[in-house]
Amino acid sequence: MSELISAPAFAVQPSPDGSNDAGLVELWLSLKVSSHTRRAYAADIRRFRAFVQKPLGWITLADVQAYTAALGQGSLKPASQNRALTAVKSLLSFAQETGYLPFNVGVAVKLRPNRDSLAQRILAESEVAKLIEAAPEGRDRVLLKLLYVSGVRVSEVCGLKWCDAVSRAEGGQITVFGKRGKTRTILLKPKFWVQLLAIQGDAGPADAVFRSRKGGGHLDASQVRRIVYAAAKKAGLEKVSPHWMRHAHASHALDRSAPIHLVQTTLGHASVSTTGRYLHARPTESSSFYLPD
Repeated sequence: MSELISAPAFAVQPSPDGSNDAGLVELWLSLKVSSHTRRAYAADIRRFRAFVQKPLGWITLADVQAYTAALGQGSLKPASQNRALTAVKSLLSFAQETGYLPFNVGVAVKLRPNRDSLAQRILAESEVAKLIEAAPEGRDRVLLKLLYVSGVRVSEVCGLKWCDAVSRAEGGQITVFGKRGKTRTILLKPKFWVQLLAIQGDAGPADAVFRSRKGGGHLDASQVRRIVYAAAKKAGLEKVSPHWMRHAHASHALDRSAPIHLVQTTLGHASVSTTGRYLHARPTESSSFYLPD
């Protein structure tokens, strides 16, 4: 007769006095794939715990509601408020699902309605061209061009190695490791492929595609932002975020009749409804056109 094998005990046991709360938070953070998400959520939870000043097991719905109200009174934008609240809701949900807490008091708290300002963050094709041309030739200009033509996220472009870039019969391809641990491959046109290979120099397969001039390692997200900001300033544009290049890719591809499912696949969106936001942000038709002048 085979022996019964009991399920392993949860690594962090509940503690009424909160002595194990830090361990639970660390375990929860360790399950987040993105290092950017881990850093942001860690900061959000530190702020929340400093506000409530009590163990997780003592937190009530009123505490979470009070924190939500406090977020609204500060300087955080609605999107940042929602991210901070999302982190709290995620932690409390994890604590309840793992048995650390008997109830999830955060489930009743809803995120704030957030005005969609996507249309304000989409550059025109002429503005993208000006931005790219404003960057110094070589690494910086190729970086901006890749952000646009591939639609990759900043974290994805920072992680690129030359072994992720492979030649094709025409042009080439890059393979990126994205959100939710998903990998996708993106084709690049021949003209840009030549431009990308031109910056390789003596770099080997394991080296970063976009190397920092300090030490030769991978550029980090802050360095990429500085490169984009500098080019935007020179081009006479407002303080453009690197993510705006991803927005531009989606919008311009759809404007040029790219199938929405293809744009979804290229950008790595989990749902086609996310990609569809770009159609709503820059519509080509409106019932207003049918009304008299």
